Amino acid sequence: MTDIKMEDRLKVLISEEEVNKKIQELGEQISKDYAGKEIHLICVLKGGVFVTTELAKRLTVPVSFDFMAVSSYGDETVSSGRVKIIKDLDDSIEGKDVLIVEDIIDSGNTLRYLLDMLNSRKPNSLKLCTLLDKPERRVTDVEVDYVGFQIPDKFVIGYGLDYAQKYRNLPYIGVIE
Repeated sequence: MTDIKMEDRLKVLISEEEVNKKIQELGEQISKDYAGKEIHLICVLKGGVFVTTELAKRLTVPVSFDFMAVSSYGDETVSSGRVKIIKDLDDSIEGKDVLIVEDIIDSGNTLRYLLDMLNSRKPNSLKLCTLLDKPERRVTDVEVDYVGFQIPDKFVIGYGLDYAQKYRNLPYIGVIE
C-alpha cells in the first residue's frame, strides 16, 4: 500500500457527527455508572488520545489521567500478536477505579495483555472502553464494558487511527478501499 494516494481510496464509515454523538452517549453512561466515584482514565496511545480527551470532556465525575503506549502493529495493517510496552504508567493505580480507553479492539491480544498486567497492580476496579470494536477478528477473550461502534473487518483510519502514522487527524472514521 505504499506510494498509493490514500485520499483517492478513502470512504467515510462513521461521520464526525456520529462519532461525537456516540462519545456523548458513552460519557453519560460512564458518568452514571461511576456516580460518586473518581475515574482514573488510562489512555492507550497514540490512537486513544482523541477518544480519551473527547470522552473526558463529557464526564461529570472527577477524572484523573495516565497514559500508556503499546504496540502490536508497527507500520503494518495486521497485528503482529506481540505486545511491546513503549511507555508505562507514571503513577500507581492501586485502589483506583480505572477505565482503559482505546480507539479500537481487534484481535484482543493487546488488551488481554494490558488487562492482565494492570489487574496485577491491584486497582479497585478495571473496565474497558473502546470507540470501535471488531468482534469478528477477536482471537482472545476480552470483555469490553463500553463500546461505541461495532464495525466490520476493514482497515480503518481517522479519529486517532492511523496507517503508518498518517491520517490520525481525520475527524471521522474512514475505510481504505
